[in-house]
Amino acid sequence: MPLIKPDDGYLTLFNLFETATTEGQDRVVDEMKKIVDNATYPGWISSTVHAGVDTPGTLNFIQWRDLAALEARYAGEKFKTKTVPLFNQLATSARLLKTELEFTQHHPDLGDSIEVSPKRDDYTVFVLLNVEPENQKELLDTLAKPDEWLKTVPGYRSHTYFRGIDGTFIANYAQWDSKELYDAFHTLPEEQRPADVREGRLRARNLATGRFANSFRAVHTRSAEL
Repeated sequence: MPLIKPDDGYLTLFNLFETATTEGQDRVVDEMKKIVDNATYPGWISSTVHAGVDTPGTLNFIQWRDLAALEARYAGEKFKTKTVPLFNQLATSARLLKTELEFTQHHPDLGDSIEVSPKRDDYTVFVLLNVEPENQKELLDTLAKPDEWLKTVPGYRSHTYFRGIDGTFIANYAQWDSKELYDAFHTLPEEQRPADVREGRLRARNLATGRFANSFRAVHTRSAEL
């Protein structure tokens, strides 16, 4: 089962697709499942397909041994001539986000690590923040740090910050008990948040040049036999 662990050293790839309808989302999910179930690529560790909840779309959480292994996959003729055109046809937008894990935190009830699996009932929130390369480190320093208050928020399970290796974004992959509890946290008035949290959020808004967010449920996963 895929785990989020800060010491594994994996490259994490987020394949983020948007679709116009839930029917389109289902088609993308079906095609992703086929690829995941037949994956035998050198250096591939795991893939977990997520289906959009609040907005149609999909998120594939993929772990690779390193960037070289991923680039070898991208260089393959089948990927270039069949896989890419297929998903460009099915999705209204496609982003292949290469990242490295920078920080992770989870509620003590989860144990030693964070599991990414359709066997769980996580309400998963994925937030993508665009940033100028010269400001990426400051944005990470602002957000990717321990937050003890968050552990006390009803419904919180985990959150992990990933650094875009091209320097233009950071991503937050977060797990919550339910949509209702996440929405209550997301819409909490600023004055009800700790002062240091408010300051960090304000600084992040000034540094980020764009924001994308959607919620997902993991629906399919497979890991390589290591």
